[in-house]
Amino acid sequence: MSTGATLRLQLDDPAATAALAARLAVAQPRGGAVVHLHGDLGAGKSTLARAWLRHLGVEGTVRSPTYTLVERYPLPGGNEALHLDLYRIGDPGELEFLGLDESAGALWLVEWPQRGAGALPAADLAVYLAIAGDGRSVRIDACSPTGRDWLGRLGDAHL
Repeated sequence: MSTGATLRLQLDDPAATAALAARLAVAQPRGGAVVHLHGDLGAGKSTLARAWLRHLGVEGTVRSPTYTLVERYPLPGGNEALHLDLYRIGDPGELEFLGLDESAGALWLVEWPQRGAGALPAADLAVYLAIAGDGRSVRIDACSPTGRDWLGRLGDAHL
């Protein structure tokens, strides 16, 4: 497993996606993190986010934020995770009505972040998912020093 600024993987099935989400959650920085999830419709962004939230201890229904734009999930320990899906926004200025600038979420998982360009916190990791045969190809880029450290810890993230 690479400890550089980019990691490439092949995920053969949803179980492999869930395993990646668990490793990312285990290695996640304590002080908060922002992850931008890129990929076409059906590439697995929501599947990865849902599995990640489950591994962090979110119970009950994990809703897709496709129509609500943002779903907030309390985490054990009092923190909060935010799952955003910006596919339906027309302008980054629309994000100011969601009250996100007041949130101190421990984790931001942002689908379609390019639609919120300039109105979102900078990413620590950018995850690019693509359909590849029956599975998915994944590229994870570190976008900050926190992201570089995070990628380096992935090899130590035993489940």
